[in-house]
Amino acid sequence: MMTYLKKSLFFLLAVCLLFGCGQPQSGADFRVKRVIDGDTVELENGQTVRYLGIDTPETRRKEGEKWIYSPDAYAEEAKEFNRKMVEGKSLRLEFDVQRQDKYKRLLAYCFVDGEFVNARLLEEGYALLYTSPPNVKYADILLKMQENARRNNKGLWAGISVIAAKDARHYLNKIVTVEGKVSSVYQSPKVTILNFGQSRFKGVIFKNEFPVFMAQGVSLSGYKGRLVRITGKVKEYKDDFEIIIRHPSDIETVE
Repeated sequence: MMTYLKKSLFFLLAVCLLFGCGQPQSGADFRVKRVIDGDTVELENGQTVRYLGIDTPETRRKEGEKWIYSPDAYAEEAKEFNRKMVEGKSLRLEFDVQRQDKYKRLLAYCFVDGEFVNARLLEEGYALLYTSPPNVKYADILLKMQENARRNNKGLWAGISVIAAKDARHYLNKIVTVEGKVSSVYQSPKVTILNFGQSRFKGVIFKNEFPVFMAQGVSLSGYKGRLVRITGKVKEYKDDFEIIIRHPSDIETVE
């Protein structure tokens, strides 16, 4: 009898490890308890969902060990748009390759009343495309939504300034288009860095994004000596300023 119970327990454990017992399955519906920000919600079961494929402006930033309320441009608009779409409603979750991030948040494409929430936030200009291979199931659709918003100057795209690389330091945590000539390209298995001379500005492409550039036939070393425009959020790292490039559409060759 004990042998049979042990075998049964081992079988159940194997099934749970394989299929994720106690975890939401792709296509399952869950009610939204509250909206945390433009791309994050809390479900009634206590789990947090981070929308895949997009990144909305932040409502908070970290100062030392504390988080303070300091909304980026369009952060509150994105949160309110998300709230009107999903709060108190039944949300259908669809997963990609990775189901959770390092913070244990569920990573999902979300649908409510037949609408693709992730795509709508991009289409209205309240989010930027945030591809993160291997989670690229809807990358083409999401890119098209961002291109629509950019072409129609909606939301974030209405007020994006084109600035020189040397001025990037003055636009910390803001979404801008930085123009400059790439003086050198540093490449390693983990990261490619586009340097812009003495400006202390860099364009950074992490290894997760390499396959996306390769699929489009883009040679990262080929940016050396080219005048380019990079669009994204300016961040500070070790006294330098950078934009993390997540998709080939984030960088445009001017000449």
